[in-house]
Amino acid sequence: MNEPRRARPVVLAAPSGAGKTTIARRLVDSGDDFVFSVSATTRAPRKGERDGIDYVFTNRERFLEMVGHGEFAEWAEVHGRLYGTPLRNLVEAAETGVHPLLDIDVQGARQIRESVPEALLVFVLPPSGEAWVDRLRGRGTEDDDEVTLRLETAAAELDAVRGFDVVVVNDDLDETVDRVRAIVLSGAPGLETDERDRRVEGLRADLARTLTGRT
Repeated sequence: MNEPRRARPVVLAAPSGAGKTTIARRLVDSGDDFVFSVSATTRAPRKGERDGIDYVFTNRERFLEMVGHGEFAEWAEVHGRLYGTPLRNLVEAAETGVHPLLDIDVQGARQIRESVPEALLVFVLPPSGEAWVDRLRGRGTEDDDEVTLRLETAAAELDAVRGFDVVVVNDDLDETVDRVRAIVLSGAPGLETDERDRRVEGLRADLARTLTGRT
């Protein structure tokens, strides 16, 4: 009797506002190839978020207890809040032949590279700095100071792009979802290295103008 194939975990990482969470949800909703790995966090739920569906919401004490017991494949502190991927999510999904999909930050992706070396790391870029800022402000979930903080963090996160297996640009959501699906299921390519570097430098310039208030 053949054992079920173990599916490769897939990491989607991106700066805030690049759309990785929406991409992850579309992939999960579009068929049986992906299952969402629900992260644990100590931050408060945003409007419409459901415990156990969007995140497992917990307090700092309980989160650190889980860290001590080795229950996370990765975890990190971001803007004063703790986020982590329960290891059981990856084990249970992989054993059923479904790709566990991780919607995490750059710090978490680095840890996954170490703890789960077979994982596929996908970095999602926004199409432009202007669109990026508009998305963050349009969410209405962060005030201006937090938007600025996230943009400053994003500038540093762009340095991590070269450590990812594949880079995609989320210009058109439907096309991006199809591209990521093809990358995972059939080995389709992401951005070529030259195009990746050109886009990253363009985003850096856009961010610099935004953060310094220049037009």
